[in-house]
Amino acid sequence: MSARTDTFDLAPLHLRAGEARTIDLEVPLDHFELSNERYDVRPAPIPVRLDATRMTGGGWSLRLRLTASLNGPCMRCLEPASPEFEVDAREIDQPGDGPELDSPYVDGEVLDVSGWTRDALALALPANILCTPDCLGLCPECGVNLNAAGPEHHHDKGPDPRWAALSQIKFEE
Repeated sequence: MSARTDTFDLAPLHLRAGEARTIDLEVPLDHFELSNERYDVRPAPIPVRLDATRMTGGGWSLRLRLTASLNGPCMRCLEPASPEFEVDAREIDQPGDGPELDSPYVDGEVLDVSGWTRDALALALPANILCTPDCLGLCPECGVNLNAAGPEHHHDKGPDPRWAALSQIKFEE
């Protein structure tokens, strides 16, 4: 059974250098706000798998794996979208060996699993949340959903507005 948590204390694992442990956790996450739209994270809470390995010198090598989906409107056609994302993130925390080896998610022996999960998921998101990868979006002329409209949907082109002034010319007869 998975433990539900925002943080995880690594000290009780009592790992020596080179030893590792896999822990299954459930992490509650708040919704994401993207382009002024709300996207709920599913499942709630998110099941994550944490691999913790003790390094020589007292540091940690950490791996976080999860699968989650965001549920909300498609950014092109506004229909419901729920794309799924696979996340495989790694962190190293080796105190005293420079800032590049100091994880922002580890404070002493306590791991901020919720913060790491949220950031890792955010980094896995594409620029646009879509209902399908080939979503056609809305027609810029009439606003109809082009996914449902079919290939026969089109609009007649009006006259080029750059030539509109010529229609005002009156010729004398």
